Amino acid sequence: MTDDGVTEARRIVEGYLECSMAGDAEGARRFMAPGCVIVFTGGREMKGPEDPPAFNARRYAWVKKRFHRTDAIPDPASGAVHVWNTGHLFGAWPDGTSFDGNRYVDFFAVKDGLIVRTEVWNDSAEILLDRAGLAEPPL
Repeated sequence: MTDDGVTEARRIVEGYLECSMAGDAEGARRFMAPGCVIVFTGGREMKGPEDPPAFNARRYAWVKKRFHRTDAIPDPASGAVHVWNTGHLFGAWPDGTSFDGNRYVDFFAVKDGLIVRTEVWNDSAEILLDRAGLAEPPL
């Protein structure tokens, strides 16, 4: 794997994320391999790029990602490039209360120029538990 392959995998992931944030499922699909595995927060398996925004529409009034960094490394065992995009979510909860600084990490496996797997984690569940008075202090 060359540096060009790693750079290309990072570009693919950031392109997918930009389309996803814009609600452009067809644009996001262009970056995904057929049968791409999508695992969202809580271990929820999604079928396609339209599912994460549909899930987010129930959890947030609106949400965007502020990228902090995108790291990538070849995985010789699988032939994929593993990519991690980290940063913060910002937006508004369903009641209109704004938020910022909600940490996230997204993992991607990119093979042959397409995303074959993605996994998503963030602090939203912990923040919602805290807002409901159910979190362990301090948060």
